Amino acid sequence: MRLLAVLAGALLLSGPLHPLPEATAAARGGGTPFSAPAAPAADGPRTAVISVDELTPSVPEKDDTVTVSGRVANRTGSTVKDARVALLAGPRLTTRSAMEEAASRTGFVPGADGAEVGGKDAVARIGDVPAGGSRSFTLRVPVEKLSLDEPGVYQLGVSLSGKARGGAYERVLGIERTFLPWQPAAPDEPIQLTFLWPLISSAHIGAYTKPDDQQQTPVFENDGLAREIAPGGRLQQLVSLGKDLPVTWVVDPDLLASVAAMAERYEVRTEDGTTVEGRAQADARRWLFDLQQAVEDDEVVALPFGDPDLASLAHRGRNVPGALGHLGPATELGRTTVRTELHVEPSTDFAWPVEGAIDPSVVSVATSAGARNVITRSDSLRENGRLNHTPTAARPIGGGNTAIVADARLSGLFRGDMTRAGTSVEAVQRFLTQTQAISAQQPDKQRSIVVAPQRMPTASQAQAMAEALDALQLDGRWAEFVGLTEAARAKPDPQANRRVPGRGSYPADLREQELRTEAFEEIHTVRESLDDFKSILSQPVRVETPFSVALHRAMSTSWRGERDEAAEYRASVRKDLEELTGGVRLVQKSEMKLSGRSATIPVTVQNKLLQDVENLELRLTSGRRIGLEVDEAQPVRVAGGHSQSVKVPTTAKANGRTWVRAQLYTEDGERWGEPMRFQVEVTEITSAVMLVISGGVLLVVLAGVRMYTQRKRRTEPLPDPDAPLLSPAGGVGDDARDGSGEDTTERAAGEGPDGTPAGGQAGDRTGDTGPGAARNRRPLRHG
Repeated sequence: MRLLAVLAGALLLSGPLHPLPEATAAARGGGTPFSAPAAPAADGPRTAVISVDELTPSVPEKDDTVTVSGRVANRTGSTVKDARVALLAGPRLTTRSAMEEAASRTGFVPGADGAEVGGKDAVARIGDVPAGGSRSFTLRVPVEKLSLDEPGVYQLGVSLSGKARGGAYERVLGIERTFLPWQPAAPDEPIQLTFLWPLISSAHIGAYTKPDDQQQTPVFENDGLAREIAPGGRLQQLVSLGKDLPVTWVVDPDLLASVAAMAERYEVRTEDGTTVEGRAQADARRWLFDLQQAVEDDEVVALPFGDPDLASLAHRGRNVPGALGHLGPATELGRTTVRTELHVEPSTDFAWPVEGAIDPSVVSVATSAGARNVITRSDSLRENGRLNHTPTAARPIGGGNTAIVADARLSGLFRGDMTRAGTSVEAVQRFLTQTQAISAQQPDKQRSIVVAPQRMPTASQAQAMAEALDALQLDGRWAEFVGLTEAARAKPDPQANRRVPGRGSYPADLREQELRTEAFEEIHTVRESLDDFKSILSQPVRVETPFSVALHRAMSTSWRGERDEAAEYRASVRKDLEELTGGVRLVQKSEMKLSGRSATIPVTVQNKLLQDVENLELRLTSGRRIGLEVDEAQPVRVAGGHSQSVKVPTTAKANGRTWVRAQLYTEDGERWGEPMRFQVEVTEITSAVMLVISGGVLLVVLAGVRMYTQRKRRTEPLPDPDAPLLSPAGGVGDDARDGSGEDTTERAAGEGPDGTPAGGQAGDRTGDTGPGAARNRRPLRHG
């Protein structure tokens, strides 16, 4: 939170610290916030600072006495002589712009700042105030002496007068202005006011759990959440104060889930990376119980889980695969979480971009997960001076969507350092008088006004908001409170602006704070790895739940302005997932020897997880040098905390060495983990074994030749009985046989089994008249 320095010269509440550059423009009756007023001075240089630390009652009635107390400080270099503090009754201010102008004035302006109120209690003489010294004061004046007549906002001033720097005459050395609402009777149509009460924190839990922890004990990144829910802490104060206020609770379900986790056993990561036992269980249980009681009869709006940065998604993430896909599950998880932890049915129909700044792409993303109402602000969806009144918040903006336009001035009143009583008092009075001024614009016409304060108010800011709401609830006759859903249903003002500003109007400083595209790409990579990991697990929910919610948290609006911290968080989530996936791996093998032609290669798969892994298969591939053939892929299933040896059959064709590569694959064919390479040596396919193999092959070939020759003889025609026994060359015919009936023809050396010359083509078997026929015949033997 940014702290505002007290403005020297007067304690005036600054305008909202809205980051939009156009936010300092003032429009009559519109919703733009006023700029921080300059410090008032009297007759020139700043000489005194006045702080109004108490103003009661905040909303006076006819018979009341107004009490103003505080302190004055002498900032001159000399003593202020005969100092006195007086109450000034100023004029009635009829517009919000007039209030803004009065707050921004510097120095005492006679007439414009009114006259001193008569009566001894309306003036406090505090004597001499030394240089650098201070004095307290208390002023009291009956309401009847303030000249309050018509309903409206009246200026009230506190001045310091005295003699400074040797001056002979008294003069006004400083003035502080505040404002007083006057509403003796309720208007015909009081405004309907909706005040959002945010319960949002930053991300506190990563995805890490100890590998050997069956209970998956949550590990918090720090102990900041424990401090926030402890007595007096920011979140404890928001619940304690909000339970009696007419507000609409806007909750980040991640906060509820984190506190619920803290209510049980949890651990906290230390700076050196180790973890220690958390000890805030009692505070967590008390906080959840108190919140359940507080919201029992109120409206609860659930943001998507983790409060994702809608503008960052719209401007940097929408083109990254899967980025927008997170919104739907985050919305549903948010609904379920609120229902479970608070026992109420929340509304998920509202989207809340950072600072209410919108453009068409932000609206498109904000409504992509089912929300039809976008909470924006009047300094984003501006009126451009066309109206002289503050219109109803609800505006249709096309596509069945509604913009809920929160009033920027009211929404920004409680920023800054509210630990100083003067700042808090001024914020309360500004809130009361601003709402009263809105009512006075059209007292006969009811309008619905929405206030959306900063997302994570401090404890002191929450106290100031509660004081303002409590005063308005008790004495603010000009306002009645309604929930956000009712405000969204209000009849829109037909003259109000409904045009969403173009993309170029989105504030540059807000855009600079957005998550970068690289962040969404990193989240996408982790998401893909998580999906692959789930596919091999027997109990995927044990991994899906912590990592999915961690990815939702990685897109939170709370990372704005903390880019390095956001990167560290994403890196820790990625590292935690890599540590888990690395628990399922191949165990490195040393060189192994295979004996014989066929053998199996055992490969060990290790599973360090606490659950079984399945739907994996092991594939081996080898070099071709020795013809090592590997069987088909083998299915893999390994029990949690065990290792499993998977045997893969192989066949080798020769002796020698080769490299084998082992790789696990998922069911859909994606590689799992790193491959593993090892060397295999085939050593016992000997020469004798090879000779036996070769001889077997030869026998098969000879048997085939024999069968072929016999078949050929049976099909050839018988010789002519009248033909001569001897050929012209003096040899016998090819079919000559001896008396035993056996074939007596001998094959020449180098012939093939069918008579073909070895290494050549078969000759013409229809005649033996060629030269080759003569060479292949031998003389008939006689015996």
